[in-house]
Amino acid sequence: MFLREYLTYMLRARVSDYLGPELSCTLMSSDPSYFAHPTAVIDEGAVVGAGTKIWHFAHVCAGAVIGTNCVFGQNTMVAAGVKIGNGVKVQNNVSIYTGTEIEDYVFLGPSCVLTNVTNPRSEINRRALYERTLIRRGATVGANATVVCDVAIGRYAFIAAGAVVTKDVPDYSLIVGVPGRQKGWMSRHGHLLEFREPTKAEQDELSRRLPEEFDWQIAVCPESGFRYARRQEGEKGASGILELDWA
Repeated sequence: MFLREYLTYMLRARVSDYLGPELSCTLMSSDPSYFAHPTAVIDEGAVVGAGTKIWHFAHVCAGAVIGTNCVFGQNTMVAAGVKIGNGVKVQNNVSIYTGTEIEDYVFLGPSCVLTNVTNPRSEINRRALYERTLIRRGATVGANATVVCDVAIGRYAFIAAGAVVTKDVPDYSLIVGVPGRQKGWMSRHGHLLEFREPTKAEQDELSRRLPEEFDWQIAVCPESGFRYARRQEGEKGASGILELDWA
């Protein structure tokens, strides 16, 4: 097995010298619909979607499923059984272990860490006990952040660089620090939302669209102009925010 992989690597490298990496990968790949650098290893049995790019020294293991139009940076690894959606970007030096599921348009920053065993020991085999980590659509995990397994990160949540996630993360929330704590709410476009009291016109609209038993605040994303509604702080049962404009 090692000899075959070594010879394949050397042949790809020689072809790349003459043709350039993109053309050589197209010729060497069994599925030319995606791009893999000559130094990348795509195991037989891995599924890679069209338009995905896999760069230097990456490894996609058999049984991994990757969607379309993803990007995997240098020295990344996708383990067996991992499911990754469409449009996902994985920066350099990220390993995605068995038990992880990643939905569409997630961003994993450089050298962020995902785990799959809460209490690892070298002499104890826990392969049958891998724990699940779910990263929902549009979420960001910043550079050098750590996600302790058996958690779910909500849609469009934003994990700041260096933060340590130890519990479930609500949709759109901003998590910072060690251990990670929520410090605000983020828009789909990645901006901190500043909530205020609604105008009379906004209040009338909210009354028509949302439950009247709560008082709502409004925030506007400075990049997209999309509006978000949040229940007033301190209201019993209040949690999360709602989008008002996204189609």
